[in-house]
Amino acid sequence: MVTLVFELFVTGRTRQSQRAIQNLRAYFADFPDVEYELTIIDVIEQPDRAEERHILATPTLIRLVPPPPLRIIGDLSDREIVRQTIGLLSSADDSSNHSHQGEDSSHE
Repeated sequence: MVTLVFELFVTGRTRQSQRAIQNLRAYFADFPDVEYELTIIDVIEQPDRAEERHILATPTLIRLVPPPPLRIIGDLSDREIVRQTIGLLSSADDSSNHSHQGEDSSHE
């Protein structure tokens, strides 16, 4: 299995930023066999990284690997959207959730 690679862009230690980090880590705790790399980037401390990735709002999660890159904007509390974007759907989940993909404006 390929190692999933993510960047999470946040703004400081705001409540929404902390919630996004907690939600993402809790989600991965549900999949202990999945290998992933997560880089958390504070746009206040590293504005050049945010500019490179065209980050207009935070929190923004970008899945870099596997391609194509996908984004979620928000606190990552919508587990269905996170699961679809991250790509960790079981076959049963995939068939039941596939029709919802792309309906949320925060999912690219």
